[in-house]
Amino acid sequence: MKLFTKKPIEVILAEGVDEGEYTLKRGLGPIGLTSLGVGSIIGAGIFVLTGQAAATHAGPAIVLSFILAGVVCALAALCYAELASMIPVAGSAYTYTYATLGEFVAWLIAWDLIIEYLFAASTVSVGWSGYFTGLMEQIGVVIPHALNQAPFTVEKGFHLVPTGAILNVPAVAIIMLMAGVLVAGITESANVNNVIVAIKVGVVLLVIVFGFMYVNPANWVPLIPDQVTDPATGTQRYGLPGIFTAAGVIFFAYIGFETVSTAGQECRNPQRNMPIGILAALGICTVLYILMSLVITGLAPYTMLNTARPVYAAVDYVGSQLAWLKPVVTVGATVGLASTILTLLYGQSRIFYAMSRDGLLPAMFSKVSPNRRTPFVGTLLTAAFAALLGGLFPIGLLGELVSMGTLLAFALICGGVIYLRIKEPNLKRTFKTPFIWVVAPLGVASCLYLVASLPAATWVRLFVWMAVGLVVYFGYAYGHSRFHEKKKLAAAAPAE
Repeated sequence: MKLFTKKPIEVILAEGVDEGEYTLKRGLGPIGLTSLGVGSIIGAGIFVLTGQAAATHAGPAIVLSFILAGVVCALAALCYAELASMIPVAGSAYTYTYATLGEFVAWLIAWDLIIEYLFAASTVSVGWSGYFTGLMEQIGVVIPHALNQAPFTVEKGFHLVPTGAILNVPAVAIIMLMAGVLVAGITESANVNNVIVAIKVGVVLLVIVFGFMYVNPANWVPLIPDQVTDPATGTQRYGLPGIFTAAGVIFFAYIGFETVSTAGQECRNPQRNMPIGILAALGICTVLYILMSLVITGLAPYTMLNTARPVYAAVDYVGSQLAWLKPVVTVGATVGLASTILTLLYGQSRIFYAMSRDGLLPAMFSKVSPNRRTPFVGTLLTAAFAALLGGLFPIGLLGELVSMGTLLAFALICGGVIYLRIKEPNLKRTFKTPFIWVVAPLGVASCLYLVASLPAATWVRLFVWMAVGLVVYFGYAYGHSRFHEKKKLAAAAPAE
């Protein structure tokens, strides 16, 4: 039964209010939290995956995929907001699950969250590399193909095939640069993020406003292309199945609001501000995603958008009328994707911090700099792994895994809210999920449905990843858990 040891909520709350030289610094308010969420959400999803998912899965109906994914995400966000107001500490879904379903399930979700954050940072770094390479070309600097592409691609869902490249150097470099910003401190990181978010949201609005002037409605016909079978993989594309598959793939684009929930121990007045940050970030970005997907599929035929820079490709297709917007898009995406990497590395390092404090990871992951009060060792290790993945693998492979991990995490969170409503009805909740007995079950069911729509090869990769996680849990975490030790001591103590 040690596998299902629960971390007492009173212990979690005590950790959340703990202050000292080696604890995290509270430097984020509602605006900072919302900016953190927007910075994470507006990234590779809007600048890269929107066009790629339209080209390979849904066609112009990608807008329906974004609406579907946004609705599913809203269900999960409402549940996250309740849990974040109850348990305002670092760790997000991992911490919530530890309190509700026990240590083993918490470990599984934490291992799953590594896919969500660490793999997502790698995915975005590959998208950033594509835009950065294009920006350099515009000013006359050509980065050799061998140094700006992944050395491997994927064929038939499973097989890694060499591309002839050596390493995606820009992808590695941007991850390490953002890790340096994070190590500098939470206030400094928030300031950098706020500036970048303002720039990239401005660029997105420029594309939407001026792009709508040159939309060709014929590019939206048919809205839902006829379903076809891909001869290379045997999978179904377009039609209604394509809409659901695209919704599962682009779900990765929405994970940024979850990053807000990892900031509980660095937030001022978290019971009030965390729900505001989560729901505001999701609402703003859902509207921008829907409008952007309409614009780029209206500017160019969807079949032309399967590139590393689909927004640029759509603007370029229009011709001289929007020529001025091309460098703006390139600069905005290059700068904007950097803040997404920053926020994803932030989220992963804080989850590692929480796991380390519970004894499930080595103590170095919770080692806090006394001057900057940031978990600098965990941040740098997270960045090193993300840089390795981003430097070696293509964006499609990484993006599908991220969506799988995200959807499973959201399903568990929706289930956790139901559990706590039943088992701990008297806990203080400054935010309550409305229509809980409808919203939470729908959240679980819809997340699992989108998981089922993802390509079969992604399931195989997930099972391999989770098998590795089980080895690490039973090989290290199970024997080092702080709460197993406390249970042993309590059992051995003589009765009074």
